[in-house]
Amino acid sequence: MRTTRITLSTLSALTLMASSAWSATDATPGVAQRWLAARTTAQQSASCLPAQPFYWEIGDARQTLASGQAGDNAPTAHTRMAIASASKWLYSAYVAERHNGQLLPEDVMFLNFESGYTRFHACRQDDTVGSCETSVLNGFGLRDWQTVGKFDYNGGHMQKHATLMGLGGLDNAALAQAMTRTLGLTSLLQPLSYNQPQLAGGAETTANTYSRFLQKILQGDLKIAALLGSHPVCTNPTQCPNQAVYTPIPLDESWHYSVGHWVEDDPKVGDGAFSSPGAFGFYPWIDANKQFYGILAREDHNGAGDTSNPTDRPAIASVQCGRQIRAAWMTGRVQN
Repeated sequence: MRTTRITLSTLSALTLMASSAWSATDATPGVAQRWLAARTTAQQSASCLPAQPFYWEIGDARQTLASGQAGDNAPTAHTRMAIASASKWLYSAYVAERHNGQLLPEDVMFLNFESGYTRFHACRQDDTVGSCETSVLNGFGLRDWQTVGKFDYNGGHMQKHATLMGLGGLDNAALAQAMTRTLGLTSLLQPLSYNQPQLAGGAETTANTYSRFLQKILQGDLKIAALLGSHPVCTNPTQCPNQAVYTPIPLDESWHYSVGHWVEDDPKVGDGAFSSPGAFGFYPWIDANKQFYGILAREDHNGAGDTSNPTDRPAIASVQCGRQIRAAWMTGRVQN
């Protein structure tokens, strides 16, 4: 994988280049201008200060175009971390590969979280996919018929679906092997792993490894590429109370959920990006035009389980910052 990175030693030259480029045209900012805008936004934006420290990266289908760190003791591209719900995008891509891009109606019901399997909480490290799904902690894997056909953000949908896909006997190591092999990530030096055999939230990896996954989507090498944004469902109970039960997104925004990933299409602040933010702050995205990918990587457990105020969660802080970095990159202008 070829990588293009811009270092701080070139900052003065890039500033001059960026100023000249912006005076020449407002329409097409160059890489140098985009990088400066993204870097400044990551370090100084009021939306990004609460998310620091973090590592950020933006690239296209071929390579990393820009990256950086913000805040003291920030992680790097190679820092391994728990990615929580960013695992969901990996699993939906796995399903798409297994079914050659042709999802069955049953697959869609599980992957857009309308299956009714909503009693799920967590797995033990020594569980298998199947023993976790049917454990006492997870309501014996029983369906809640009151939520069938309604969006309810819960890991039980994917856990049950994985057993139907024949993954029930897999432990952490075997699950990681199956996912890595199917997604074509076996050649990477920092392989995907699982801290619990939970499809919706148990993966651990690095920004470097996840970026390769996103590049493969942009390249069209993974079948999920053609499914981005497909089968969208309403997720905000205040906007569609008969269609949605629970969303982790603050209720002053309304996103749609596609197969294992979000569509950030809120009418007021959304830009249509596809994403899968994790509870601890790992935030991967692909822009609406499927030209660029981005990652904001960090692991912060403080407030991750707070359901009373979603805006205080690490995931939302990362989304708000990542959204600003994305806007800076796309426009070439620093976001405040």
